[in-house]
Amino acid sequence: MKSKLKSKLKRSDAVMVVNGREKGKQGKILSIDRSRSRVIIEGLNLVKKTMRKSQKNQKGGIVEVEAAIHLSNVMIVCRKCGPTRVGYKIEKGARSRICRKCGEQL
Repeated sequence: MKSKLKSKLKRSDAVMVVNGREKGKQGKILSIDRSRSRVIIEGLNLVKKTMRKSQKNQKGGIVEVEAAIHLSNVMIVCRKCGPTRVGYKIEKGARSRICRKCGEQL
């Protein structure tokens, strides 16, 4: 049994892909699978998938969907200074994420 990986990223964080086919592109995290250490990013790493007709998908056929990317291949993006690492600041018992470059709250 695999243990869940602790990650500093959260849903709806802006991230940049730093390795692989989509290198340099940015997007927003849609979901995180901590047991497999993977993230799905909006509009990136699109793959074609055949879909059967259903209530949701009336037509069926070939559809492009986002595929998962490994956590090690993405980096959080600070609004001020771009791709950076995540640090933590503890104030009054509350832990907040900060940018390691400029110190701004993420």
